[in-house]
Amino acid sequence: MTATRHLSAASAADLMQDTDSLGVPLGPGIPGQFLHALGQRESFDRLEVFGALLNDLYEVFLRPGVHLRSGFYGPAERFLLAGGADIDFVPADFRRFIPILERFAPRMMVTAATPPDADGWMSLSLHAGASVHELHRAAADPDRLCVVETSPAFPRTVGLLPGHRHALHVDAVDVVIEGDADPFVLADIEPSDVERSIADHAAAFIPDGATIQTGIGGIPNAVATLLAQGDGGGYGIHSEMFTTGLMRLWKAGKISNDHKGLHDGYAVTTFAAGTPELYEWLDGNEQVRFLPVDLVNSPEAISRNREMVTINGAMSVDLAGQVTADTLAGRQFSGIGGHEDFIAGAGLELSDRSLICLPSLTRVDGDPVSRISPKLETGSIVTTPRHQVDVIVTEYGAAELQGLTVRERALALARIGHPDFRDDLLAVAEVWPQD
Repeated sequence: MTATRHLSAASAADLMQDTDSLGVPLGPGIPGQFLHALGQRESFDRLEVFGALLNDLYEVFLRPGVHLRSGFYGPAERFLLAGGADIDFVPADFRRFIPILERFAPRMMVTAATPPDADGWMSLSLHAGASVHELHRAAADPDRLCVVETSPAFPRTVGLLPGHRHALHVDAVDVVIEGDADPFVLADIEPSDVERSIADHAAAFIPDGATIQTGIGGIPNAVATLLAQGDGGGYGIHSEMFTTGLMRLWKAGKISNDHKGLHDGYAVTTFAAGTPELYEWLDGNEQVRFLPVDLVNSPEAISRNREMVTINGAMSVDLAGQVTADTLAGRQFSGIGGHEDFIAGAGLELSDRSLICLPSLTRVDGDPVSRISPKLETGSIVTTPRHQVDVIVTEYGAAELQGLTVRERALALARIGHPDFRDDLLAVAEVWPQD
């Protein structure tokens, strides 16, 4: 192997050919300065990129010839699409990004990381995810490039030895960009009154000593706040995403991780996103271990935790219990992520619970629309099928669906609908299923 080159972001971007392929991690692992430098080029013959959940508006995706294959849309993807970017969604849960990347085999793999420590190890910081394996494969292949963009602003986090160090060695990669970017900040938004009410119902399903997974957003944040303020404790964490809310729960003395049943003694996650306070807390914190997504999101691994409780969101639910969580009116809005894995994994043991939380009402062009509907709209795309759903929670209560008949499920869901729509939902549920 040739010696590692130390280049500027601009010089590293010059290594990209006019017809080429590029792989980057999801969100917090994205090498921002490299992508911004790549955007200085006016056009490409054909640049194929695989990534997910962009953390900035990178101009490269508006350049002629550039095609982004995205596994998860965020605000940046939606904005760029509206501006004419060539972006297509790749339907896959987070674990399946691994074989997708392996099949794609981009010539250049680029990631964010910390500067090398005294032994030459660059921590992959806020993201293990699905790109770790492909980064190592690219580094070992003389026909490919493994590029690492470092920044001292990124927290140094750890994995789990011997198999998952969560770091790349400076001598094993092709190029190091010595950058100074700050990690992406995910604001800690105050939950609404509706979100607090949903969190109150959800918290009733979380016993002392439960192992918890939370997703992104106001409802999981409100749940963490309630638990931090409550009398319970002894919780463990096994979560795809580590959030500011989970840190605050930890700081409140509610996390022990001592009887999870899997990875006792520390929390496991595959990426983190939140406030600067979270990143400072994670720096050098060996109580949180970052592992590849195939280990964290495996339903079999999830189910090995004692009293696992998973908390996720949704866009809408029909009276059959089908869940749409990543599309709006059939159009891609976000992504599948670990949604189905954590719902399925928590359904494999009697003591586990999987909660899908959503407000009962939304507004479309100013008009109220029930998020619990008799049937999904024509063209809707199901994220999670009815047979995997355990508990649906709105601000009006919780519908425990597992083991119920189709009519019992419909009635339970109708009863937690918004009062303005509840009578109509109950009328349909009473005669469910309909021809």
